[in-house]
Amino acid sequence: GSAIHISSNGRFVYAGNRGHNSIAVYSVDQNSGQLTFVEHTSTEGNWPRDFVLDPTEKFLVATNEKSHNLVLFSRDESTGKLTLLQSDVVVPEPVCVKFLNI
Repeated sequence: GSAIHISSNGRFVYAGNRGHNSIAVYSVDQNSGQLTFVEHTSTEGNWPRDFVLDPTEKFLVATNEKSHNLVLFSRDESTGKLTLLQSDVVVPEPVCVKFLNI
């Protein structure tokens, strides 16, 4: 695995899968805490090292270390599902992604 993130409302868990080159999405039952699988989404590259939700949580950016690219997804706030927007941002061996407040 790689990174794991939980949406700020606690409704969704996102987990990177390096060997599968994907991000798994799970919904969280708010009463029991039980996870339910929602989807696997390809990271459109090799060896997803890290990913992050942007501050609005409308987007997710993932890094693929071995294929040297960043990937941008939109995020459906009601279902947690990811939709690919762009996968051709070239970055040599990206291992971390962060958003900065300027």
